Amino acid sequence: MNDNLHIFESLKHYPLTIQFVWGLSCVFFIFIVLLTIYLKYLRNHLRVNEKIEAKYQEVYESHLVTYLYAGNDDKVFSPEQQVIINELKKDVADPFKRKIIISTLLKLRSEISGEIGESIDKLFIKLGLLRYSLAKLRNKKWDVIATGIRELTQFKIKAVHKMVLNNINHPKREVRKEMQLYLVHLYGFNGLEFLNVLETPLSEWDQIQLLEILQLNNDTHVADIKPWLNSSNDSIVIFALKLAKVYNQLEAKEELITLLNHKSEDVRINVISALSHLHLFEAKTILKNNFSERSEEEQIAFLKMMENVYEASDKPFLLEHVHHKNSEIRLSIMEILKNINFEEYTLDEADIKKMLTA
Repeated sequence: MNDNLHIFESLKHYPLTIQFVWGLSCVFFIFIVLLTIYLKYLRNHLRVNEKIEAKYQEVYESHLVTYLYAGNDDKVFSPEQQVIINELKKDVADPFKRKIIISTLLKLRSEISGEIGESIDKLFIKLGLLRYSLAKLRNKKWDVIATGIRELTQFKIKAVHKMVLNNINHPKREVRKEMQLYLVHLYGFNGLEFLNVLETPLSEWDQIQLLEILQLNNDTHVADIKPWLNSSNDSIVIFALKLAKVYNQLEAKEELITLLNHKSEDVRINVISALSHLHLFEAKTILKNNFSERSEEEQIAFLKMMENVYEASDKPFLLEHVHHKNSEIRLSIMEILKNINFEEYTLDEADIKKMLTA
């Protein structure tokens, strides 16, 4: 005690700066001690919660497995199922237990399809969980809204699509993505109706996901892509072009050719790719006539197209540009000439190396 008093007395004789540093150090020390105690408490609390959660999850999984095997062919809940429903309903009111019930249902739903999967969807509604998912759509937090839409998607709740559609132009991309996946998962091509009013960009990753879902759904009804090809949203036009390629939309030939003069270079490059895939020879003449006016990226895309649709009559055009300043373009032209069987343009390794380093 006397030593401590001696230290404090000694500090009084030091400059104010040193006294301030010592005081600040003491405050930080106390803060670190308190933070360490809190983190230890928090870690223990989380471990306890994890054990409790694992225990409840095991119980709920057992209930749900029993529920699934207790069904009958009458499409109504059997007495055994009703007992389980009543048991689970008691826990739904508790937010902690409700979260575990939903996660357990989602786990089963992801592993099961067909009639048994539909039985889980019915149970989701019967337990009153639907109203909690809908409540999430009215939440101010974007991540809560996204979670709510994801739950509606996984349990295939179609009746609320108008509420989900309200988030079509939500400021957060994650919410828009969940809304788009909901519509296409549940409605296939009809779900693409959101493209008619979408104002925000449709990212490359979103486009890939939507195409994958459409192909998995095996929907034989292909939507009319013409309105989307005329959209003022460039990302929607590019997505429509991908649909044209995947589903061979030759019916949109005129709209596709018109897009060769689109204001966006990305759109024009994607149009050339789509026209090449669809083997629309009419576009080749247009592109040959204004080849010099187009960007190098467009010229490269066009030459890739020509690799599939070249003719002997293309020789004058190719010779005109055989000394193009871009080495990739020169190489493509020489390859096409080679394919047309002009022996004087046969390439060897030395030629290729020379052209690429020019």
